[in-house]
Amino acid sequence: MKGPFKVPLNALRAIEIVARGGTLSAAATELGVTAGAISQHVKRAEERLGYVLFERTPQGLVPTPVLKRALPLLQDGFQALADAVATLDSEHRGTLVISTAPAFAARWLVQRLGRFTGEHPEIEVRFVATPHVIDLAHSEVDCAIRLGRGSWPQVEADRLLEQSVFPVCAPVWRDRLQRPADLAHVPVIADDAPMIDWPTWFAAIGEPKPPMSGPCYTDPLLALEAVLAGQGAMLAWGMLVSDALADGRLVRPFAAEARTELSYWFVATPAKRKSRKVRLFRDWLLRETGR
Repeated sequence: MKGPFKVPLNALRAIEIVARGGTLSAAATELGVTAGAISQHVKRAEERLGYVLFERTPQGLVPTPVLKRALPLLQDGFQALADAVATLDSEHRGTLVISTAPAFAARWLVQRLGRFTGEHPEIEVRFVATPHVIDLAHSEVDCAIRLGRGSWPQVEADRLLEQSVFPVCAPVWRDRLQRPADLAHVPVIADDAPMIDWPTWFAAIGEPKPPMSGPCYTDPLLALEAVLAGQGAMLAWGMLVSDALADGRLVRPFAAEARTELSYWFVATPAKRKSRKVRLFRDWLLRETGR
């Protein structure tokens, strides 16, 4: 029986990689074969098809117009194959690998995760705690919780928690902070890479920002620990301080808050979100956040 491909899959893969990198050596490295083997793949594919796929130039192999038109289809096809393998592997493994920022993991997820593992003891959870966006299509990570606007490529996103920001402090400072202008007279703690800032909050409440000073930390968790220790006030995400507000370790000296365009989202590739363990975790998160 004649096969469905006029050109073998391994040759198509080699062609796609050469078209991306422009050299035989790049494809050879990625596939773990010799440059000569890649050259033979290209040559035999051209012979079977009856036309040239690459122009040979001093700068390397340049895809011909016909290959350029077919290249997006090739790339989509190989991505679909990769997703299929990821789905098979995900169903086989009993470990759910989650990527999320350390602050979200430490101040929200970890405290609640026992309820998920209690419902599904057969699923082992492993965290990849990082502020960086991991490529879910090309990693062992099954899903992620990200802060943003929900518009990342190659994933589907479910909104979990809309975020607002407001000042918080330990109870010891509450009497010193009767109005926003009083922030000029207490230490104001900050982290040095915030996604929100004091000018944004003061603009939202319609008041001028007074001069403020205080220590700066390289991590929001360190800044929060300083506030919990009574060292001053900080501008905080609602998620980051929700538990500390609930148990009285922190207070909100002012009722005013600034809404943001950012939310926490559950994200996964279309293929990975079909696996049972990812579906169960997503559904649990939506219940926990009242969605």
